[in-house]
Amino acid sequence: MKASDLFVKILEKNGVETIYGVPGEENLDLLDSIGKSNIELILTRNEQTAVFMAANYGRYTGKAWVALATLGPWATNMMTGVAYAQLGWMPVILITGQKPQNRSKQWKFQIIDVVSMMRPVTKASASIVSGARIPYMLENAFQMAEEEKPGAVCLELPEDIAAEEVAEEFACIDLNTAKKRRPIPDEKAIQSIITELEQAKHPMILVGAGANRKLISKYLTEFITQHNIPFFNSQMGKWVVDERLDQCLWTAALTSWDTIHEAIAKADLIVSVGYDVVEKPTDVLGFHGTKVIDINFYSTDHDYMYSPYLDIIGDIGNVFWQLCESDIDDSGWDFEEVYAINRNNKQKMLDAAKDEQDFSYMMPRKLCSDLRATLWEKDILALDNGLYKVWIARNYPAYYPNTVLLDNALATMWAGYATAMEAKRLNPDRNVVCVTGDGGLVMNLWDLETIVRLWIDMVLVVLNNSSYGMIKWKQTGGWFDTYGLDFWNPDFIQLAESFWARGFRVEDKNDFQPTLEKAMWMKWLTLIDLRFEYPEDGEVY
Repeated sequence: MKASDLFVKILEKNGVETIYGVPGEENLDLLDSIGKSNIELILTRNEQTAVFMAANYGRYTGKAWVALATLGPWATNMMTGVAYAQLGWMPVILITGQKPQNRSKQWKFQIIDVVSMMRPVTKASASIVSGARIPYMLENAFQMAEEEKPGAVCLELPEDIAAEEVAEEFACIDLNTAKKRRPIPDEKAIQSIITELEQAKHPMILVGAGANRKLISKYLTEFITQHNIPFFNSQMGKWVVDERLDQCLWTAALTSWDTIHEAIAKADLIVSVGYDVVEKPTDVLGFHGTKVIDINFYSTDHDYMYSPYLDIIGDIGNVFWQLCESDIDDSGWDFEEVYAINRNNKQKMLDAAKDEQDFSYMMPRKLCSDLRATLWEKDILALDNGLYKVWIARNYPAYYPNTVLLDNALATMWAGYATAMEAKRLNPDRNVVCVTGDGGLVMNLWDLETIVRLWIDMVLVVLNNSSYGMIKWKQTGGWFDTYGLDFWNPDFIQLAESFWARGFRVEDKNDFQPTLEKAMWMKWLTLIDLRFEYPEDGEVY
């Protein structure tokens, strides 16, 4: 059997239905094998987009999907997407090509050490040096990418290895891979949580990205409502628990001086669920000496910003199932002051929104309210990265899991609409809207063609203020002169039309909601060029 055919059969055996990527000449044997299989190849216009899409499949399903590129610059182009997947706990398998290993006519042309380059931003990176090793290396790659904590694994497949014949005795397609079950905390560990909860007066729950699993969401929500215990989210834990619940204290969107910090500071015990320090910790966790119990699939890293008093390692869903089944004495809990602060914060948000009424152009608070008023409960909002993400993370409530998709780990620009592309592919019956800054869109706009070619209907809302808004906000907040962050934009309507998309320009904020409704109804790629500005007071609430 040809090695590339064996490679593809192992992918099929692991359930892979789609590969995203930009093939090169070093992938031709593999590309031929994919073409003869049941696996769909989605050709993207940029290798980063391929990784973003594969990673977001992993975010939704927990299964590793595949991104493909070849050697040299094509492999280096993947790097931002790889780091995005690794820091965001998204399982993905990366396949890169390489010149022949045994005899090459081109010597070192385009050759860099891709395997070593990938190691710092993956869970593992290796080159396949023999077709006989393909079954075991691929099986181990899937296992490693999907086990806690999930991430990226890179395999390099040189073109001479892909083309070689593999002896039948080594072409093991049906490997006896062991099924694995996550460990669950024992009775003593659960009792230690209960003891700490019963001794506390003002406990609180922090919801992190690792809690984004169906069973965790179910039992965590049950525990919160059962005991009326307040909770807040990291930005990446935003979509786990319904934010319409009275117990929701909003999202911790900033490290310091956040509106929510006053409420968090009242806690004498914080139960941290699926949280990782890569999610940008709130300094309240470190500086107030509050006890923190960390519940996660793996042990946490400790530092002065985040140092839990107790680590509970194991299946988070099982932990909260056990807690829901336990008799916990919550009679000593008092949340009156915390919920009063929360009511005051919500009123501050409403009052702040009034400050935007004197402006004809869109500002962040009305943007949040218009988006929430227009999108249905299970519609999906994907965000690129910019200052607007902070406002939306706090002021746009998520009702169901995976309905607000953002990245606050690598926090890279231009990942937003690739996230939206995959979200729409996986949820064809839902509306998908992506909000991106003008800077982020132009960084990688070529995959607008991919969206149209794949008939993905989604809406791109481009916040047009002709500057890098987040950095400019930091610049002015630090009392620096504004310098070096303004630019000119193309005509986004003509740009959209050049990619066979539709475009609308919105200058007046009151025209945005009806335009968004019309764009969603069109069921085609539609771009809304929205004039947008941030408040001059610098306040983010």
